[in-house]
Amino acid sequence: MIGSEAGLLALCFAAAAGISFGLTPLVRLVSLRLGKLDAPTSAVKTHTTPTPIFGGVAIWAGFAGALLLLRLTTSFPSGTLHNLRALLFGGTLVFLLGLVDDLKRPQGLDYKPKLLVQFLAAALLILYGMRVRFIHPSWVAALVTAFWIAGVTNSLNIIDIMDGLASSQAAIAALGFLLVSLPSEEHYVNFAAAAIAGAAAGFLPWNLSKKRKVFMGDCGSLTLGFLLAGISLGARYSDVNDAGVFAPLLILFVPVFDTLFVSVLRLNQGKSPFLGSKDHFALRLEKLGLSRRQVVAAAAGAAALFGFCAFLATQYPLKEALALYALVAAVVLWAALRLSQVKMR
Repeated sequence: MIGSEAGLLALCFAAAAGISFGLTPLVRLVSLRLGKLDAPTSAVKTHTTPTPIFGGVAIWAGFAGALLLLRLTTSFPSGTLHNLRALLFGGTLVFLLGLVDDLKRPQGLDYKPKLLVQFLAAALLILYGMRVRFIHPSWVAALVTAFWIAGVTNSLNIIDIMDGLASSQAAIAALGFLLVSLPSEEHYVNFAAAAIAGAAAGFLPWNLSKKRKVFMGDCGSLTLGFLLAGISLGARYSDVNDAGVFAPLLILFVPVFDTLFVSVLRLNQGKSPFLGSKDHFALRLEKLGLSRRQVVAAAAGAAALFGFCAFLATQYPLKEALALYALVAAVVLWAALRLSQVKMR
């Protein structure tokens, strides 16, 4: 490999961030010209003015463009390209699904064809040998893998309800996988994680902008979720202790928590978990008096802390790792009970 891997990872991050940042205002302009805006037409919408979408086009271009740049300028370690191709092929399928969904706004696609395409993309990763490793027999592992990928894919979509929330969570989660993966030298995870983090970070300033705001749309949130699910399958978590296999749950805990939290509350209210509502933890924190910037910052801090806990869980002996999981579970249970008591209209 030409140069150090650290330098290449930095280049990958910077290239993805640069492409995403540079393309976002262009796709925003296209969205305006086509009249494809996300309008606050329902009670579950949290913004107040029609906003351009298609930011996910820039995010996908940043991810794919950065990896293509590295492919043209360096030689990847053996086996890395195989897995990166799987991510690119499967990610492109999910990206196109999200793009069609965005083009069909405000109705969008029904959840059934969306889930079907997501499972097809998951099947592609499985065919490339990317699956959960600690479950047997192989057909059960494949089934668990498919549901894991679909679940994580949708979790980023579900959490995309506040400016900066989904993109910051995606960037921090990608860096979390990079941190866990570096000691085991899982190269495809390292490069893909750097590209995901860069692409999400490059989009973030435009999403937070007041004058030139743009949303990532489903083509962004679904793609980021799928890519994160894909890299979660590649790192080695149990080299030190068997409980390390649960580290991905900590790295992705904020979006996974919101998905489970909202689903439980909706089911408890007799509602479908596939229908929108204002039960999200972020909106409940806002109800408690935090500004939206404070909510995003708090969620980012929590994600970083959970990511570091995931790293520790892969490095500690078994007893210490289990104690760490128990502590996290207790804190999360307390937070979930406290948030569920917040009255939402």
